Amino acid sequence: MSKNILITGASSDIGIEVINKFLENNFKITAHINRNKNIKKKFKNNDNIQFITYDFSKINKTENFINKNKKLLKKFDIYVNLIGLNKPMNFYKINSKHLYEHINSNYISSLFIAREILLSTVKKKWGRILFTSSIGTKFGGGEKTFSYSLSKYLNEFIPRHFINAAKYNVLSNCLRIGVTDTKIHKNVRNKNMLKRAQLIPTKTISKPIDIAEYIYFLCSNKNKQITNKVLDISGGE
Repeated sequence: MSKNILITGASSDIGIEVINKFLENNFKITAHINRNKNIKKKFKNNDNIQFITYDFSKINKTENFINKNKKLLKKFDIYVNLIGLNKPMNFYKINSKHLYEHINSNYISSLFIAREILLSTVKKKWGRILFTSSIGTKFGGGEKTFSYSLSKYLNEFIPRHFINAAKYNVLSNCLRIGVTDTKIHKNVRNKNMLKRAQLIPTKTISKPIDIAEYIYFLCSNKNKQITNKVLDISGGE
């Protein structure tokens, strides 16, 4: 029987590769995306994927989504959170609204959604939950990405309830993703990706498909032992 997976933040370059990987292996996907219509067009002829669009930047919106979709959330066997709201701002100009917006989108939404899915997967005695963080958390964030980095860092705190669920074959991990060859990095003004690669011990920058392969492994039945870990995919940084 095909497994059902929910991917939040699936609009990114990594998200699209994750969709491709799971579709190749006949999973049924619900993908949370932004308002980019090109993504829907890309997969319009595939019956194994459906899309939802929702703004998780406010707490009440997250809670409303969960309350209205409890039945939907119970059907998922796998949850991958790739939400990565990033609104650059100078550290000394950040206010509480800016910080809370990032924490709500990048952490609280995934925690509450994962909590719902945890309950149902424990009953089914099989599940995979994957949070994602960013390599910037190791360095205190960038010059203008403190809110983003802090909110992603919170995903590395795996609650005890998820840890205890391992005995029911529900495995939860957090993937700390390093610099990846995506539009987000390419579009940063004056950012030299070749120079950035030299700061990485392997001297290479991951491609989105590389990250998707790791995500697929951790969330498939191939992973039978890795749980409750924060795993770096960053070339040794």
